Amino acid sequence: MCIRYLGLVLLIWIPAALHAQSATQPCSAPRLDDGFFSPKQETYSHGTKLTYTCNDGLKPTVKGWWVTSTCLNGEWSHKPQCIDEKACIPPDIPNAQYKKNLRGWYENNQRLRVRCDEGYEHKGNDATAICTNGTWSSVPVCEKSIEACGEPPKIPHAVIIHQEYQELFAADSEVQYECEDGYTVEGGTKEYITCMSGNWTEGPTCRVRPGPVNGGSAGGGTGGSTGSGTQRTVEVKNCGQQPVVPHGDVVGNNPMFLRYQCAALYQRVGPERVICYSNGMWSEVPICKATFCSVDTDTHPELISDGVKIIKHGETEKLKCVHQDHWRTPHYSVVRCTNGIMSRSRCCDRWDAFWNC
Repeated sequence: MCIRYLGLVLLIWIPAALHAQSATQPCSAPRLDDGFFSPKQETYSHGTKLTYTCNDGLKPTVKGWWVTSTCLNGEWSHKPQCIDEKACIPPDIPNAQYKKNLRGWYENNQRLRVRCDEGYEHKGNDATAICTNGTWSSVPVCEKSIEACGEPPKIPHAVIIHQEYQELFAADSEVQYECEDGYTVEGGTKEYITCMSGNWTEGPTCRVRPGPVNGGSAGGGTGGSTGSGTQRTVEVKNCGQQPVVPHGDVVGNNPMFLRYQCAALYQRVGPERVICYSNGMWSEVPICKATFCSVDTDTHPELISDGVKIIKHGETEKLKCVHQDHWRTPHYSVVRCTNGIMSRSRCCDRWDAFWNC
């Protein structure tokens, strides 16, 4: 009995001892050209630190004229190495990424292309750093984009799903909410929100889900409700032909919703996403409203014929008029477009304009 017990102890102890040994491998003395280190040993146990420096005209591959390196399981935490003092060590650029050099350093005059993280943009459109005599010049700065959004709003009785927490989201980022048990999204059409121009679109509202009525279903009847408020959503292929939105197109390829985008010079009014309910009905469909104005100069006898003029929202244009005074001064009509509604002044010259023509 004692022999069996001893054997069992050895079987447990030996693998554990071997694992402990393999996890703490010693390091060989590093080869350091053009420099020296201390302490001088043939081998270094796991966790031992050494200090090294470099000869004149050279420097370590990390910041400082003397640095330490640690033995970690048979490898040095960074390989002791001396490089030309005009070379550059990797720069520290917050909120940015760049291609790492396998040597761990960069030659003098070498250029480094920097890419900002999502939600950030280059300040002054400067995206290149240059190694100049051992330091980086014109190091790009990645600042928060004016189009980016902060963390999504907290909504009562809801949580964001399929998304790890982050403080900054790039433009056009989407997050999806899910109501807690016993609650449902009001209207069933706003589970997603989108980051647009630095702000989140309107989020969902989670309402208490109606309970059974007279022993029926949650919708109030034995067959369930046909209203969208209590219908579950299904894949869009279950609703047949996609709704047609004049001057709009379906973009993306999501099996759970249609995302509509309006053509240039048109603005979407209504939900961006259209979903399919389990009763085969589509949710509310948006419309694409014109944000431009058009003037057919051929239908206005007071204007010089120049075809159809398109004026974008918020812009003005001067159209030439037929009338001229006895000094042959040109006259113009000023047209302004606001949300698709056009306003046009009478024909007047620049002097009339001075008097609020």
